Amino acid sequence: MGIGYINGKFTNLDELVLPIDERGHQFGDGVYEVIRVYNGTPFMLDEHLDRLINSSKAIKLPITQTVEDFKNLILEAVDKSQLMDCNVYMQITRGIVTRNHLFPTVPVSITMTVRPAKLISQTTREKGETAIFHEDERWANCYIKSLNLLPNILAKQTAFEAGCYEAILVRDGYVTEASSSNVFIIKDGKVFTTPLSKQILPGITRMAVKNATNLLNIDFIDKNFTPEELLEADEVFVTSTTSEVLPIVKVDGKLIGTGKPGEVTNRIYQQFLKLI
Repeated sequence: MGIGYINGKFTNLDELVLPIDERGHQFGDGVYEVIRVYNGTPFMLDEHLDRLINSSKAIKLPITQTVEDFKNLILEAVDKSQLMDCNVYMQITRGIVTRNHLFPTVPVSITMTVRPAKLISQTTREKGETAIFHEDERWANCYIKSLNLLPNILAKQTAFEAGCYEAILVRDGYVTEASSSNVFIIKDGKVFTTPLSKQILPGITRMAVKNATNLLNIDFIDKNFTPEELLEADEVFVTSTTSEVLPIVKVDGKLIGTGKPGEVTNRIYQQFLKLI
């Protein structure tokens, strides 16, 4: 069950609505957000929408809607879906117009879906997940949450074919992030993660984890680290809207710490649940 939306109209998810001259379809010319809804309430909605606006500005997308407009639209969609625990996917593109590389003078196109949340099982959380290292082949502006995700998809597929959950990306000898999540290591009770820059997405769950560590009096340190330092960490976890806080217990076939989810990661996850 779920619901769709395109440019002012709510639709069924199986209804054919995408125009062939949509610039998101033809160029990947747009941005998006994924928002988790818990018990009918979108989590960190303001932060998600701020990032959406910032991404739009970064690609010179001429949106006229305000954060409040988007908030009302999302709440209406969640209400119409009748789903209490769901994922909202919102996409904004440069519009519907005959294919041409130059910016058109047409309204932006807004589409959205609301679907039931896919939960990670408690068994998986208790066991932890695995990952591989993969070269970061993405463009220079990964802070923009754009529709151009082909390098991420290829890395994620490579991880899947290796029997792993994630691909941890490495650029110039340092970990940046993963194919669809931010990466954290824990050493001597301290949390380390890649500093915010154009090379990584400013994750909303990353922000929530920083809040959680502050509440727990755990040091949260923005610091670049190498794959070797990651393998020598006591614990590793990744974060995203859909993964939440997920332990990684093996990378490239090598166990992290004891090979089981660690105590600090679990404390952070439990505090994250309280924030929800």
